[in-house]
Amino acid sequence: MRLILLGPPGAGKGTQAQHLVAKYGLVQLSTGDMLRAAVKAGTPLGRQVEHIMASGALCPDDVVVAIVENRIARPDARKGFILDGFPRTVAQAEALDEMLSRHDLALDAVIQLKVDEAALIRRIENRIAEMTAQGQQHRPDDNPEVLHRRLAAYREQTAPLIAYYRGHGLLRAVDGMQTVEEVAAQIERTLDEGPERAERVKAPRRSIGKKSTAPRKTQKPKGERTVGKATGSGGARKPKLQAKQGKKRRR
Repeated sequence: MRLILLGPPGAGKGTQAQHLVAKYGLVQLSTGDMLRAAVKAGTPLGRQVEHIMASGALCPDDVVVAIVENRIARPDARKGFILDGFPRTVAQAEALDEMLSRHDLALDAVIQLKVDEAALIRRIENRIAEMTAQGQQHRPDDNPEVLHRRLAAYREQTAPLIAYYRGHGLLRAVDGMQTVEEVAAQIERTLDEGPERAERVKAPRRSIGKKSTAPRKTQKPKGERTVGKATGSGGARKPKLQAKQGKKRRR
């Protein structure tokens, strides 16, 4: 199973990814975690993106695509994975399609966590207050000011992915404002229902195909069929039959 979790920052994508990892044995591929690990390790990539991440801006596509492709190529990711934080733009989504095609893979579903932005900001403020009260450190980009910028970037660059994946028949929308447990349960139901919905979508297409290959007489208007009965080959057979019967009588 290969999934994407889609939603604005603070929507709970990381939390739900962890649940899916435990439930289905998938590998979580968080571009944010991978990039932060690079920053902490002081790698060339980390130094390149450190100031970008601190400001809340998006990292260059080529950097993110490269780090994701390297991770997807590992053996454990071939069993199934969840992409968290990638793709963030339609261009990245198209690059992901090409990447998966090269590895002979395909996505199974894109889970959209639908949330209220005002509630997200309050959630972040409460989380920071709780962490501060407990003496815990929070990420430099985990504050309301940076969140506002990240939400603006999401609306402008990432939200178009909703239409992109809906057009590909992969989008599954979930109410992200519920409790963590309720969101997780709804995601599971959505994944269970997904294949059934896909079959229902395909069924009419197969039916249409069968109808298109049926004999033409089943597709002709009623008027043409009526004319056929009066003037077609059926009308020509009756005289021949009568003639044969006449010959038998003469014998």
